[in-house]
Amino acid sequence: MYETPPPAGPARPSAAEANEAIRQLVDSRAEGEEWPAEAYEFLLAEWAAAQAEPAGSAAL
Repeated sequence: MYETPPPAGPARPSAAEANEAIRQLVDSRAEGEEWPAEAYEFLLAEWAAAQAEPAGSAAL
């Protein structure tokens, strides 16, 4: 029987992990520092993707 190998890359973070990464990004900014828009947008996309996944599908 043929088995599908596991994905080669890292798994997507859960919504909670992505949310925590967003919090850390926001909290780590120094006052007056330029906003890291690209990093923030990437983390938001990760969070949105995790929110859209049906429960339990991330473990596949």
